[in-house]
Amino acid sequence: MNTQENFILDAIEPEVGERIDHARRGLFARYGAPAAIIGSAPLVLAVASQQAFAAGGLPKQVVDVLNFALTLEYLEAAFYKAGNGAKGLIPAKYRSLFRTIGEHETAHVKLLKGALGAAAVKAPAVDFTAGGKFADVFENFETFATLSATFEDLGVAAYKGQAGNLIGTPVLTTALQIHSVEARHAAAVRPLIGKSSFTGAFDKPLTKKQVLAAATPFLA
Repeated sequence: MNTQENFILDAIEPEVGERIDHARRGLFARYGAPAAIIGSAPLVLAVASQQAFAAGGLPKQVVDVLNFALTLEYLEAAFYKAGNGAKGLIPAKYRSLFRTIGEHETAHVKLLKGALGAAAVKAPAVDFTAGGKFADVFENFETFATLSATFEDLGVAAYKGQAGNLIGTPVLTTALQIHSVEARHAAAVRPLIGKSSFTGAFDKPLTKKQVLAAATPFLA
């Protein structure tokens, strides 16, 4: 086990960490070299945590938080899929950026669904016009970029707001690593609409209720 994985397992409850380590070793034994699964700790730990809790299922609090995160990731993944597929929407110099962000969001969906297994919620129906308020979202780049920044800022605040509910669980580090990528997305997109990449030394978290209130207009 490498230093990063040791640190992660040491940070969670001893009994849980032991179960995850056992599942992790089982994964490596089954697939051979770690690279055969993935070259990063998050997915290994997510899959291991799923196996470790397979008998009784993941704790309800963890399931609730991960499904909340998954719903937001579904929203973002669908948004970028539609935007990247819209002809003439994204200027050439930004296409690589938004393709990469879209790939990241799709990877987040896959990761969370893998950790949740049968407990994963289904993708919601979406309406990125928010009932017509943003009718030109996939025709006007400024509107698209504005919603992109909004979704990324929302994702950062949502993950930060739920981190406390994952303390002592095997998925906290994975959630935090997704959170940091969402923050990088926000920092890259915000300047496209005239905003600073950051607004201060500290980000403010949002509660689940606040996040859902902001996201609901885009959920059909």
